[in-house]
Amino acid sequence: MGEEKPNNRAIDKIRFSIGAKLITIISFIVIISLGSITVLVSWLVQQDLQVSAEDNNYEMNRRSAMEAELELSNVRSNSRMLIQTITASGLQRNAIQQTKDFFWAENPQIAAIFFIIPGRHEGSAGDQLLVNSQFFSSNDINEEMAETFFDSHRAVMARAIRGETLVCNAAPHFSRALLALFFQWQNGGVGGVLFSSESMNENFGYGVNKSYIINADGDVLVHADFSLVRNAANIADMDFIKSIVAHPERSRQSLLETDFGIIESSRSGANDIFAVIGGHITGLIDKIKQLLFSYNIIKEKSEQEEKVIRQFVAYTKISAGVIVITSIEYDKIFEGIAATTRRNILLTIAVLSVSIIFIWFFSKTISVPLKSLAHAAQQIEGGVFEIELKSKSRDEIGILTSSFQKMCSALHIFGRFTNSEIAVKAMRGEIKPGGTPRHGTVFFSDIREFTAKSENFTKVFGDDASDKIVHWLNAYFTQMIDCVEKTNGVVDKFIGDAVMAHWGTAYSAGSPRKDAFNAVKASLMMRKALYFLNKSRKTGDHANPYIRIGCGLNSGIVTAGQLGSNMRMEYTVIGDPVNLASRIEALTKPLGADILISEDTWRLIGDKFITEEMPSVSVKGKENPVRIFAVVNFKGEQKGPQTLNEVRSLLGIDAPELEKVDVNADEKKYKIGEGKK
Repeated sequence: MGEEKPNNRAIDKIRFSIGAKLITIISFIVIISLGSITVLVSWLVQQDLQVSAEDNNYEMNRRSAMEAELELSNVRSNSRMLIQTITASGLQRNAIQQTKDFFWAENPQIAAIFFIIPGRHEGSAGDQLLVNSQFFSSNDINEEMAETFFDSHRAVMARAIRGETLVCNAAPHFSRALLALFFQWQNGGVGGVLFSSESMNENFGYGVNKSYIINADGDVLVHADFSLVRNAANIADMDFIKSIVAHPERSRQSLLETDFGIIESSRSGANDIFAVIGGHITGLIDKIKQLLFSYNIIKEKSEQEEKVIRQFVAYTKISAGVIVITSIEYDKIFEGIAATTRRNILLTIAVLSVSIIFIWFFSKTISVPLKSLAHAAQQIEGGVFEIELKSKSRDEIGILTSSFQKMCSALHIFGRFTNSEIAVKAMRGEIKPGGTPRHGTVFFSDIREFTAKSENFTKVFGDDASDKIVHWLNAYFTQMIDCVEKTNGVVDKFIGDAVMAHWGTAYSAGSPRKDAFNAVKASLMMRKALYFLNKSRKTGDHANPYIRIGCGLNSGIVTAGQLGSNMRMEYTVIGDPVNLASRIEALTKPLGADILISEDTWRLIGDKFITEEMPSVSVKGKENPVRIFAVVNFKGEQKGPQTLNEVRSLLGIDAPELEKVDVNADEKKYKIGEGKK
């Protein structure tokens, strides 16, 4: 009792010291971290975000351009095919109608196609206009508006006849998201396609990055804000647009400073009003509303002319003089940094306030986790590795608890790679480097025709064969290991599909006879477990084949101990009895038996089991032939086989003709001799 007081006082001093240090250090760290985080975020992260934003903006522009170019290319090529088909000589009227119906069904986004073929001007304009009635009907648009639209764009058609491919904004005319594509036709003709751009309007410009499309004249063709498209916005007079049009590069990105306002063209709006009047009187009212809305936009933009915004602007020029522009505001890139900084400041203040108040109480909890760690250490010393420790703090004790938990998990995993009792004995120092003579029984088993089964797995599963084989073997090993451990044996190692185990080495059941009995008992348990495991399998199933094994056992004086190097060691047994056990296992196949034991093992437990003596075997290194016995069953056991032939029948093993067996074909170390009867 007298020695406990100094220890208690020492503990009190340590607890107080940690508490005081925690208050000082945590407060200091929290205060310093405020400035550090702010500087790091604004100085280091800003560079990475800027590079990332530029890359993302450029990539989005590239993808938007690909989408727009694909759309224009498909519309143009599909329309040319329809025009070519309809104008082909000899095509019947019914066939023409069927062709148009099929085309509209396959291209519902195309509203109308207009074409002029030289030499056929004597026909009316209506004869050269193909209208998708379903499109106009579903969008509540008068079909006559298509004719007035193309009539109002004769000047554009004249440019197309001279070889230009042009895209115009048709939305002001129809109050719908429509584009018109004009292109040169054969022999000086011209074609025009009116198609919907709703999908591009919906896909462009959402999120931080804004994408839109203009033509060579500066007309906004596609924009997330449809009001700009509907009101014929034009940005040709803006400096950065002039720069883009004049620049020879097809694709580029720059940081620009501009108001980026989008100004409408009142001229275009006026032309569209007259076009609507010529097509459909009811569109006049809508157009007047659009012009009033346009006036408000112009007024609002003019009031903000002084405002300058920095943006990354990427553009890509595609066919038909179309330019896809994608931009992102420079300041928006760093909005997240600013928000994070604000949150960090608030979090720092909150943590500092709470930590100062409660840190003293947290320090008192140190003794509880220390006691838990001490108790866990005692459990590990006793061989219990499955321990759950929960860290309730974030100080040194919390780190120690977390590390201790990881150590327990590692020891538990280590116990799965080797025998847990061996691990405990080695940890306690009960198994020391060097060998110890032990009278034990050594066991080897092997799967029959494993190579062929592996090849069948490869044929069935291909690249997944390795994974399937491992799962198949693990199901088998699980059963076999259970039999070994239930009989007080030690699993030494896995050699591919083979298992090596021994009894009476690391620990004994009390005598070599009991250890040998447990070893043979484990072999019979394996036979039974494997029998029921195979019952769930189908004959000829290469994906989950039957497993038949051969077991060889031998008893004798072996050397047991830790073998290996300073970097890697394992507990195993060596000696002539080990080699003989391995050789006996190899004889199970030619002798048509699943469990063979040596004469030394038979002398220990022969009275406990039904056995049948096999032909003696001359083993290299042995002067006298070795007597071999096949194990049938426990003596007195009424259930199960009573003879070796019944074992063979039960397990599907063919009885060999011993006089014709050539063991040397598989194993040069053996030869069959005359056994004692």
